[in-house]
Amino acid sequence: MPFDQPTPILALAPMQDVTDLAFWGLMKRYGGADLYFTEFFRVHPDSCLYRDILRSIVENPTGKPAIAQMIGNDIPSLVRSAKELMQHPVAGIDLNLGCPAPIVYKKCAGGGLLREPERIDRILGALRETVTTKFTVKTRIGFDSERVFDQLLPIFAKHSLDLLTVHGRTVLQMYRPGVRYDLIAQAAQTMNCPVMANGDIASAEDAARVVDQTGVRGLMIGRGAIRNPWLFDQIRAHQQGEEVRLPSGRDVLAYIHDLFETVTTSVHEIAQVNKLKKYMNFLGLGVPPAQEFLHRLRRTSTRADFFAVCAAYLDHDQPMDLKPAAELTPAAP
Repeated sequence: MPFDQPTPILALAPMQDVTDLAFWGLMKRYGGADLYFTEFFRVHPDSCLYRDILRSIVENPTGKPAIAQMIGNDIPSLVRSAKELMQHPVAGIDLNLGCPAPIVYKKCAGGGLLREPERIDRILGALRETVTTKFTVKTRIGFDSERVFDQLLPIFAKHSLDLLTVHGRTVLQMYRPGVRYDLIAQAAQTMNCPVMANGDIASAEDAARVVDQTGVRGLMIGRGAIRNPWLFDQIRAHQQGEEVRLPSGRDVLAYIHDLFETVTTSVHEIAQVNKLKKYMNFLGLGVPPAQEFLHRLRRTSTRADFFAVCAAYLDHDQPMDLKPAAELTPAAP
């Protein structure tokens, strides 16, 4: 694990059905992260390791460490799955305490567990006894309020985590504005392990500000890296005092073609286009005028129409910072 490097650790965040094996390989071609987290393995009494996610570990194309992430609440099942995962080339085992999807948190998994700190304590204790490699946690600051965060931090510290990633939003906040970098800073000051910050890092300047503001050892980036695959290298350049290169519109258009060729596996054209629209929901926010661009893109059903819309907005040599459009940023509740 790259914890001893002098510059902040840059990690690709796990995003279900998005940051899969194919996407990992694509990220490497654009510079890539220092550390990768798998999509989460759903863990319950009848679960087995999902083969397609396991391929990210076994066939890891990045040349960088990969951490396997689990989600669930049944202790025997989590212990069993952790043992199975450690039979593969994983750099660590991560417990997801932050997924905000209602289908997950309503089952008291992911971010839903933040409503039960005592249950988290028992789960972490069992996993810490089991995991002989690095043991990490990715969390949000609370379920519906950040008040529980003061209760969570001592529990995390009690179990000697090797890494804690903090997404500075509550579960019910989803991805709305208002990342609590002050609470991420509190975690960095409190924990004896490295802490990574997650949430709204869309540029090299954002990355520098968050590191300075919080004192974290690393940054986990998901939506920003999907939108801008050059972001990791841009952050590195900024850290080293070098010029930050912005892609042109045609560079972005080429990246979308790369995405299409890399992540679409279906033989059916409509399924291919719909698969890519999942990524464009993130990328399109950085293509002005974003609302118009995404509206037109979502109406396409053929590859030709899809790329005709992309070319209409991106077939140019102007530099693009790919920051998300303010008009499409959801308001706080």
